[in-house]
This record gives sequence, C-alpha cells and structure tokens, in this order.
Amino acid sequence: MKTKNNKGIFTAILLVTACLFGACDDFLDYAPNDRNTLDNFFQSPEDLLAATGPLYNQVWFDFNDKFFYGLGDGRSNNLFSPYSDKSNDYITAYVTFTETQLTGSLGSAWQSFYNVIAQSNNVITNIRDFAKNVSDEQKNAATGEARFMRGTAYWYLASLWGDVVVYEDQSKLIDNYLVSKTQSLDVMEFAIRDLEFAAKYLPETAASGRLTRYSAFGMLAKAYLSMAGLKGNGVNSGIRSQEYLDLAAKAAKIVCESAQYQLLDNYAELFKIQNNNNVESLFALQWIPNGDYGVTNTQQAYFAYSTLITGDDTDWGKWAVASMDMMNFYDNRDQTRRKATWMGKGDFYPEINTANGGLTVDNTAHNMANVKKGIVGSAKDNDNKVSRMNSALNTYMLRLADVYLLYAEAILGNNASTDNAEALKYFNKVRTRTKDLPAITDKITYKDIQYERRVELAMEGQYWYDLLRRAYYQQQEVLNYLNDQQREKEYAFDPIDFTITPSDNAASHDVAPATPERLLLPIPESEIAKNPLLSQAQPAIPYSFTESKITDLFE
Repeated sequence: MKTKNNKGIFTAILLVTACLFGACDDFLDYAPNDRNTLDNFFQSPEDLLAATGPLYNQVWFDFNDKFFYGLGDGRSNNLFSPYSDKSNDYITAYVTFTETQLTGSLGSAWQSFYNVIAQSNNVITNIRDFAKNVSDEQKNAATGEARFMRGTAYWYLASLWGDVVVYEDQSKLIDNYLVSKTQSLDVMEFAIRDLEFAAKYLPETAASGRLTRYSAFGMLAKAYLSMAGLKGNGVNSGIRSQEYLDLAAKAAKIVCESAQYQLLDNYAELFKIQNNNNVESLFALQWIPNGDYGVTNTQQAYFAYSTLITGDDTDWGKWAVASMDMMNFYDNRDQTRRKATWMGKGDFYPEINTANGGLTVDNTAHNMANVKKGIVGSAKDNDNKVSRMNSALNTYMLRLADVYLLYAEAILGNNASTDNAEALKYFNKVRTRTKDLPAITDKITYKDIQYERRVELAMEGQYWYDLLRRAYYQQQEVLNYLNDQQREKEYAFDPIDFTITPSDNAASHDVAPATPERLLLPIPESEIAKNPLLSQAQPAIPYSFTESKITDLFE
C-alpha cells in the first residue's frame, strides 16, 4: 500500500472543527483543504478508510469523557453522587436538574457533537470532490459511514436540545456562523435521512469495529421511535405515530434477523477489553490502548473507587454510586447484571487486582454500590493495554440487546400489552440471557420493557433517552416518575441478601423539580455569545432539504 503524509490533513480538519465550536476563535479563517494534498488523497479504498477513521474516536472524546454517563445515567437517576465537587459535579448537576448554560460538560458535549458533524461534512465533501480510482460502491460506503456519524450526532442534538443548527457545508459556516436554528422535527428528520442513506449504502460486513448496514438499521429503529412520539397526537395523548412505529419495527427486525450478530452468552464478558468489537456490538467508539489523550477512554478514572483497581492515582469514583432508586428497581434475583454493573461491599472480581488474587470490594466509607461496568482493572490485569486515564475499553453506542428491546417496544406500539410472538422472542432473549430471571411467556407491557432496558443498559448512557422518548407522548407520566424518584438519599447496600437500607445522611444538594422546560437542556452560553440566533428568544425555522428522501429502503 502506498504511504502518504495524511497526518497534516486530519490535524488541520480537526483544528478547524474545534475552532468552529468554541476551541480557538483565532483559527476561523484557516483553510485546511490544500488542493494539491487533497488531489493526491482519496485515491484508494485504504484512503477512504483513513478518512473515516477519526470519526470513531477523536470527535466523540468530549462527549464520552463526562457527559455520556453524567447525562444519560445521572439525569435519569441511575447514577448518583451525594456531594458536589470537581470530581463529580458533572453528575450532580444532571441528577438535580440544575445544569445551566455554564455547566462545563454540557458545553463540551455540544462542541463534541458539532465536531462529529464538521468532520463528517468534510469527509462527505472531500469524497464527492476528490475521490478517484475507487468505485461508486466504495465511495457510497465511506459516505455512509460519515452520514451515520452525522445522523447519530443530530439525533442526540434533537433529543437533548430540540431546535439546533443544521448544516451540510463547512465553507458556508466558516464564512457566516450566524445561522438560525432548525425546528426540532426537521433536525430529527435530517438525522433519519442520514441514517437511511447509511442503511442503504453501508456494507453487509466490515472490518472489526467498523459500521455495517445493520448498525444503521439499529440506529434508525431508535430514531424512528423518537419520531413516532414527536409525530403522535400530543405530549399527553398516549398515542404515537403508527407509521413510524411500523418503520421502527421493520428497521429493528432486519437487525434482529441478521446471522452475523448475536448476544454474548456471558453478560459480564461484554465489558472486558479482550471482548471489544464482539458479535453483539453494532456501534462502539474505538479507543486506542496507551494512546494520546483525546483517543482514550477516561471513564475508569472517574468511576473506580480505589487505587487497587487502577494501579495508579486515578480513583476518583468513591462517591459516584448507583442511586437508591436504581438499586430498588432491581428484581433481587437479577444478580448477574447487577454485579456486572454495580459493585457492593463483599463482591469479588477475580479479573481485577489479579496480582493479589482478585478484588474483594471494601467500600465501607459509605456502603453504597459503586460503579463496576466499564471498570477493567490495571495494566497488569489487561496485558498492559490500560494506562493512566485510559481503560482502552470500547464505549458501546449501540449493541444488539438494545435493538432487541427497541423491536419489542415498536411492536408494543400504542397498546397496553402485546402477546406478539416475535416481540416476546427477542424480549426474552435479553431477559433470560443470564438465567437469573424466567421468561415472560404470555404478554409484555411497557413496564416490562422499561425494566429490561434500564437494567440491561445501566451505565451505558441510555436511560435518559428512553424517558425522553416516552415523554414525547406521555409527558406528565414521565414528569411524575422523575419527581417521585429519590434523588438525594444515601443508603447502605448488602449484596448478600440484596437489601437497600436508607441512611440518615442526605445529599448536600437540593433537587429542582422536573418540568416540561427541563426535559431539554440549555444551549451553552459560549455558543449563544458567538451566534445570538441560538438564544431562546430567536425563532427556529424549517430546513430546506437538498435531496429526495429514500423510498425503497425496505423493498
């Protein structure tokens, strides 16, 4: 294979990307796309892979670093921290509904999503303008990767902020970044169209860790379910759009029936480095063992409760624990998933602190349940693939169990329950994997699906989006649920007999009430300062789509 000096291209692209959304205003006039360099790039399938490679890690770093868990699990009250300080304020702000336009991790996430979008736009444009000596199929596949990433970023933005800026052309934004917000329904539609393109053109199979058409169909199922609620009969109607429920079921079923993906037999094995890019993984962020900061997974440092785990000084997770509401939610038979997600005093993990025969948890400072999922141990425990502030564990963005449950949700639709055989089949594949719980054989309800999704995907940044999706058509129910949760209680957890005992200790913070307005996040102040059209007082406008919608995706 020919070697080229690609580093300059992608460094320049990433610099401009960062500058556009808050990192270095001095760079706004910098043009990274040197014509001669680009004319000599995009000349082979290997070049296309190199172009899309950064979309799997660098651009998502600031999203993954704190926000992914603080928002996805903190705001939904899976994750709890009773004290607010530098090491856990990104949790507390979300748990208490007190994040503001100045909350640091919120601004970092916003920037990260637009980094994804900017990098994706560059890749799409450069493939269109400069790709030679490659087939249309290869160009479409690489473009499909970029559009999957862009569509996923816009799904997050539409879910979290509603009205946001949509753009497809980097050069126009550099010339004028005073751009109006797009209406939230059109933002979601834009995400869907990107994912539909990806589902049509991504390959059936791909190299380890790369996206396939099944990755796109899985994300489409999630986006279609979001749109089903948004296009229903109103926020408290209890009715979702049947058209989009049907589309979600079709998209999810394609993934469910794929022979190349299957559930791992052992749930806990999902969260070990040696099982990165396993047969259950549809889309995961790819972090580099011993890589430079920015292509690394920092999560273990924030959630490990002891240096016995990390082997260094990064043990900042002592007070990052499961909420009492989370622990009370578990069926007490569901011990395999609980132990793989939360560690209680006396739990034993032979794969951690292996030099001393394993780790027996001793968190007597509070006796609450500390985080286990994503905690892999030290370099000695992992063939030297772990380093300070980098666990090297992939971040699951979408895995097969998630899609199985999305399929069941789509089939349930607007009904109180369903006895559909296919929905029961895939629901029970998730529920019975660990053999801890019996199958449900007659019918399943929303509450059944809610239980499985919350427990199966806890500490994978998902549950807040499940609640948002429900709030699109059952808003008051979700608000009541959030306000009835115990968000300020410490407790003692005994994993032997699975008892959760409330403590007399209360958290050192107050919890604001969940309201319709607080279901969306505030746009960071720094972004409004650069673009006043982002302010709440400014109207959002419809988006003018530049291409026709794909109509033959399911034919």
